[in-house]
Amino acid sequence: MKGFPLKLWQKVPADAGASKRLAQALQLPLPLATLLVSRGYEDTEETSRFLNPRLSDLSDPFLLPDAEVAGKRLWLAIERQERVCVFGDYDVDGVCSSALLVNVFRELGLAVETFVPNRLEEGYGLSAAALARCLKTNRPDVLITVDCGTSSVDEVKAARDAGVDVIVTDHHEAPDGVAEALAVVNPKLGDFEPAKTLAGVGVAFKLCHAMVKIGLQEKREAVTKTDLRRHLDLVAIGTIADIVPLVGENRILARHGLMRLNRYPRLGLSELLRVAGVQEDLDAYHIGFVIGPRLNAAGRLGDARRALEILLVEEPAGARKAAEVLDGANQERKAIEQAIQIDARKRIDSTFDPKQSFGLVVGDAGWHQGTVGIVASRLCSRYYRPSIVIGFDETGLGRGSCRSIADFDMLAALDVCKAHLVTFGGHTMAAGVTIKSENLAAFAEQFNSVCAGMLEGRDLRPVQRVDAWVQFGEIDASLLEAMSSLHPFGMGHPTPVWGARGVTLAGPARKVGKEGRHLKLRLAQGGSVHEAVAFNQGAYPVPEGKIDVVFQVRSNTFRGGDAVELHVQDIRPSTDT
Repeated sequence: MKGFPLKLWQKVPADAGASKRLAQALQLPLPLATLLVSRGYEDTEETSRFLNPRLSDLSDPFLLPDAEVAGKRLWLAIERQERVCVFGDYDVDGVCSSALLVNVFRELGLAVETFVPNRLEEGYGLSAAALARCLKTNRPDVLITVDCGTSSVDEVKAARDAGVDVIVTDHHEAPDGVAEALAVVNPKLGDFEPAKTLAGVGVAFKLCHAMVKIGLQEKREAVTKTDLRRHLDLVAIGTIADIVPLVGENRILARHGLMRLNRYPRLGLSELLRVAGVQEDLDAYHIGFVIGPRLNAAGRLGDARRALEILLVEEPAGARKAAEVLDGANQERKAIEQAIQIDARKRIDSTFDPKQSFGLVVGDAGWHQGTVGIVASRLCSRYYRPSIVIGFDETGLGRGSCRSIADFDMLAALDVCKAHLVTFGGHTMAAGVTIKSENLAAFAEQFNSVCAGMLEGRDLRPVQRVDAWVQFGEIDASLLEAMSSLHPFGMGHPTPVWGARGVTLAGPARKVGKEGRHLKLRLAQGGSVHEAVAFNQGAYPVPEGKIDVVFQVRSNTFRGGDAVELHVQDIRPSTDT
């Protein structure tokens, strides 16, 4: 990829006057106020609530469809001492949702069991195979799904026919109809817009809140022993890992959940962090790149029960064992993913032509179907093209993951190519396909043709967002401290990227890391000098003379220090005149 064009830098617009007014009103550094204005926060009161999210600002759980119906049915199950089974999902959102409901239900006096489907054998969600095994092994009176079930029309009917009351908690769209369950707690089916971006674990939390409200109204003694704040760590992990927008209620839940996670980490998570070598305070990064991948690894390789176990374990030896198993599974997942990625890149590079290659499709027998989504994301980022990676089983049936680029509708492209597919579905940016091996070549050719028609003539450089242009003199510990009020960062509220023009090197660039993958830099502007690191850019020469730099600002606590460090995202010859 050496020699590919630079990223396309785009400055996020912000009204300068509004930025100055907000900075003065809230005593914020001007760059930070500019960032907030660019993200739609100009009103002082609204911005203050954003910077200081409060649990008291969470909405009434009864605003979600069927939340009250579901809550009352579960209280009835407590009175009747019925068997209740939480039917989970194998990703982080699903296992956190399951653990949340189990913890809260047990505090409220509900006898509860769990069921997690096997990804490779039973597929996604409330499938017929998974339901059959659940009914046989758990024999529930009430089945409550988390993070799935809205569209499982036939499966819910089968459960009803077996005499089981089904409560669905979910946050997915239902394009093919809604299951006729006793209750379907899904904000996508309601009119309350602020709840529609909740993750599955956020919906599960709303159901718990509804049960507590009902319990208080009915003066049930068990409610007095229940404090939902104790479980916000699970809500934060599931919310951040599911990459939902970290604004509104998601921001409130994530911020307070991270506080809980740092102050009172549960036993299993403490062990998981220990084996991962994490000692510093946790933020969204640690959930996205340390906790999340380890919880996900077990499900990706087939069996997610270990991930659920580590969130529920109460015995130290069991916690240590579960943490080691998950860490080992993550290492195995990374090795599998790396091997597929290397193979896929070799195939793409052998024929890649920036003027002819618009949609990338690669597949092979033996590629692990649980990791192809990660590989597709990596390829999409590397080549900045819509990318599809497919793993075929021994019968020649392939399951693939699709990842898109900005302003490209993956579902629309797949719809044009559907004659070559068994099934497809998902969203505009991420989707899944099922395909027979004999159709792969024809599908790849048509997909590239469709992508060409949609993308030809467009600038296909990756877009680099620049939140605000700053002077090096504005980058100091006070800016870092003020930025702490913006945490956590994630989808819909990304980590700020600053830009500086007319920067010079204050010393030679040094290659560091394995095989010189990274660059260490000392950058100077207007009398201020900052240490910087450019990850995975060791192969790219730094332009001579003055340069423009875009970067994130981080605190470097290596060896007990606390210095400002710049994490370089891109460099170009300076346009500063």
